Amino acid sequence: MPSVLLRPTADAARELARAVIGDLGNRWLHTAAVAARAEQLAAAVPPVDREILIASAWLHDIGYGELARATGFHPLDGARLLDRHGWPIRISSLVANHSGACFVAAVHGLEAEMAHYPDEASPTSDALTFADQTVGSRGEPLAIDDRIADMLHRHGPGSPNALVAHVRTPHIRAIADRVRARLGAVR
Repeated sequence: MPSVLLRPTADAARELARAVIGDLGNRWLHTAAVAARAEQLAAAVPPVDREILIASAWLHDIGYGELARATGFHPLDGARLLDRHGWPIRISSLVANHSGACFVAAVHGLEAEMAHYPDEASPTSDALTFADQTVGSRGEPLAIDDRIADMLHRHGPGSPNALVAHVRTPHIRAIADRVRARLGAVR
């Protein structure tokens, strides 16, 4: 029986991520780099949310792991795995909604399933998306537009990601602007 985490930690998140996707090569490299990027962005979120940001960064792609795979939509599959392991709904929701997942979920017809995971649209969710969208698929640093172009190239022109790029791309760019403004305000 999974244990319930009353206070999620980045260390616990890293260990769960390692257990679920640690053997996935580039996916693990990307995940570790996103977590490192989240640590760099911690000043953009309230102090009380810094551990949550880093934990959600470690967990954002666990839905790619075989243990999580159910719908084939990794944000939702990852959130459901976290639910089964007793993680707080806030962490599950951050994972479910990272990087504009709601737009892609609509193409998959998963809006009802995603409704269980509220999108908080907060500095913390913004920082998670910014961290994910500034790290490439092999863990390399990338500019937002380069990351989007790489993702569209990897997934292909007829993919759900491509079908919603016209709304998702401006959404991600607006998030990036907000994160940069927050970082500028604390310097």
